[in-house]
Amino acid sequence: MGNADSVVAQKRLARFRLDERPVIEGTFDRLRGSGSSVSSGKTGKVLSLDMLKMTMAKMASESMIKRVFQGIHSIDPGVPVPPGDGISREQLVIFLADILRGTAEERAPLVLAMAEGAKATATTTEQIRGFVEDLVSAAVQTLAHRGHLRAWQPDRMGDGPQGVKLLAEQLTSELKSSDQNTCDIPCLEDWLFWIPAMAMFLELLIGEGLGVGLPSRPPPTLLPPCQYAPWSDLRCLLNIPLLMFLSPQLPAGHTSPLLVGNCKSRGPTVILVKDSKGHIFGGFASQSWEVKPQFQGDSRCFLFSIFPYMRVFTCTGYNNHYMYLNQGQQTMPNGLGMGGQHGYFGLWLDCDFGHGHSRARPCCTTYGSPQLSGDEDFKLDTVEVWAVGQPPEEQEQDEKKKSILDADPEVQAMMEMTGKTLHSQGLREPEEDEEQ
Repeated sequence: MGNADSVVAQKRLARFRLDERPVIEGTFDRLRGSGSSVSSGKTGKVLSLDMLKMTMAKMASESMIKRVFQGIHSIDPGVPVPPGDGISREQLVIFLADILRGTAEERAPLVLAMAEGAKATATTTEQIRGFVEDLVSAAVQTLAHRGHLRAWQPDRMGDGPQGVKLLAEQLTSELKSSDQNTCDIPCLEDWLFWIPAMAMFLELLIGEGLGVGLPSRPPPTLLPPCQYAPWSDLRCLLNIPLLMFLSPQLPAGHTSPLLVGNCKSRGPTVILVKDSKGHIFGGFASQSWEVKPQFQGDSRCFLFSIFPYMRVFTCTGYNNHYMYLNQGQQTMPNGLGMGGQHGYFGLWLDCDFGHGHSRARPCCTTYGSPQLSGDEDFKLDTVEVWAVGQPPEEQEQDEKKKSILDADPEVQAMMEMTGKTLHSQGLREPEEDEEQ
């Protein structure tokens, strides 16, 4: 930057590590260079919309690229901006800092400008939803273009465009708009603070879309890795936006989905159900399903809806009727259930897996969920079971390998502080990589 540097831009630049600052400062010249074939002499000191399109075309729609341009162009860098409709170097530096290292308060005006326009003071929920649809769609495109789908195959999965709309609706349902359905800066600040997914989508699009690679901050991981699925024979209910929605809801360590033929003794699982009316819903079971006439599971379990809307319904604390699986009994219900009580489950599949029910009058006592299916008593169209954690036998083997000191590091620390010898350290079985 020259002598007439923007103080605002310099302060923003200081948020990055010394080895990252040349990357941020160099982005302006790199983007101008990539669009040199469409630029004219009059735009030599600015970044034009066409230059931005040249870089982002494979990762975002034209409407999303225009939104990004509006957001950058709305920034007051504190120094005179070159005449015309282009973006200055200082504006771009401030934008990158606020998106990649900023707060909800700094991102809110940019989101408003991208949704409504540069000089807007408020917008509507519908405008924000349109912006979020463009953003989520761009995130999916970016993951595909950059090879970050983690073995998922969108062409063998559910309706992606529909998933984009449903996820955008779910994200914007958290907006606390006014009675006139409008959102101002404070409204957007509050929303961005409580919805961390928005920051992740923005960081992914701007970081990857503009090619801003920072060593200290790799691109956000929005998808769990797919461990196994028979893609050649499969058309699954999952889609990429749905994975983006469900993955953060799972407890830590529950990733790497694996399509399985049944739920018994598979460890934690996600069950997806589609009924004959087209409603898609399901539940997360935090433990292996066991066949017995008692309820099982714990408070990490939850129910969810995918279509016609995306929502998660967590435990209310009213009872512990988290999971139920039984068969071959004459006096107890035979089938799979989650939440509620016998005859009034939040989600129930009969033992023949041809029918089920979702009864909520007015809501499931265990999870607070409404009726999830199209009809209270429904016919099944599709059921999928995805294992999302270690099977019990693998988890048991891992536990056996651990020393008691691994299980309780506080004991180890206390022994070290008192000068006690850790005899078990020398009795450990060698790890596989240590044997080689």
